[in-house]
Parts: sequence; structure tokens; C-alpha cells
Amino acid sequence: MAELIFFSGTMDCGKSTLALQMDHNHRARGRAGLLFSSHDRAGEAMISSRLGLQTGAVEVTDSTDFWAEIVRRRTAAERVDYLICDEAQFYTGEQIDQLARIVDEMDVDVFAFGITSDFRTRLFPGSQRLIELADRVQVLQVEALCWCGRRATHNARTIDGVMVVEGDQVVVGDVELQQVQRDPLQPELPIAEGAADDAPHPPVTGYETLCRRHHTRRVTLRTANAMKSNEMLLPFSP
Repeated sequence: MAELIFFSGTMDCGKSTLALQMDHNHRARGRAGLLFSSHDRAGEAMISSRLGLQTGAVEVTDSTDFWAEIVRRRTAAERVDYLICDEAQFYTGEQIDQLARIVDEMDVDVFAFGITSDFRTRLFPGSQRLIELADRVQVLQVEALCWCGRRATHNARTIDGVMVVEGDQVVVGDVELQQVQRDPLQPELPIAEGAADDAPHPPVTGYETLCRRHHTRRVTLRTANAMKSNEMLLPFSP
């Protein structure tokens, strides 16, 4: 029996790595599948992992019709045994309905991978519909960590390291920036080569995983470091 399985978790917990590993395992057993993604960090029509793995995929847009796509391929005598659907939080509710129909009526396994909630802790439409329809929802066991060392449970959007809670739901960024010279008070922000420490830089949109406590308090790595640098030592006498 085919299944619709939703693998969920915060950013940086290995969803895309697992998606690529699952595709490899199924292909190694002679099964034929299709890979889909949307707004991947590596660019259009890609599934990429922060471990350096990446492969081509079909880019999902608002006009993508999964049912029509699989019907077209099967009509052309192409085998489709399973679908790998990465970044499924960006899919529409109607597209998730199409994936469920493919499972039920075509007996094709669908493995969807995605973030559950956005930077405002609101459910993404695609993730919400997956939770409602999936045969199984599996939370990935690899735990992303907050800067404090606790398990990260929420995704935070940052502008120059400062957490924001307003803006469009979908803005592509990353939890990792290029490893270059860092501002000591803003270690997550790069300083352009040859630029002065006080030189202005364009706003950098990024993402950071936080525990619930620090997400609620809006304490990112940058703000935590800034608070630490401003701490005053008590004047104890020797």
C-alpha cells in the first residue's frame, strides 16, 4: 500500500539530506521516482543539503499540477513508483490534495519533507494540509540547536542578525553565511574583504533556529553577544 508521509522539522535538521538518501535507497532497489523542490537554497530545480549533496529536481510553482504531471509521464510509458517532495511547506493546499490523490488512486508513494511553521510560528499552508492528510507525520530525530545549546523548536528570520516578526511568509535566506571575516559583535554577519569594520553593508536576510524561550524573547545569537559585551562586572575588592 502506498503512503503519504510527511517528514517535518526545523531548519538545519537534515530534511534535504534524508530526502536525497531516501531517493538513493529506493533507486538502489530498482524503483523509479521523481524529485520535486521549491525555493531551494542552491537555486531553481535543485535539492541541496548543507552537507554538500545536491541533485536536480522539478521546480514546483503555484501552477504545478502533480496529478497532470504523473498522468502525462505514465501515459508516455514512464514508470513512477514514488515522489520525493522537498520544501513541501511552499506547496499550495490544492497541490497537497493532488499528492494524496496520487497515493490513493495511482498507488505511488509520496515522501514529503518540509518545515512545519514559519518565522512567525504560523503553519505554512502546505504543511498544514500535509498534517491534515498524511498517513504519517514523522519529526526528524536529528535535533537542530539554538545558540544556547537547547533543542531548537522554532525558525527565526533575521535582518542583520536582529529577529523580525513581520514580512512576507516566503523570503529565501539561509541559516549559514559564507565563512569569512566576522564582526566580533555580529559573528553571523560577514565583513567584505578589504572593507573597514565600520563600513556600511546592505541588509542581510538570514534564518536562525531558536528554542521557544529565545524565540519568544527574540534573542538571536547577535543580540545575545551584544548583551554579553555590555555586561558590567561588579567592583569586588580583592
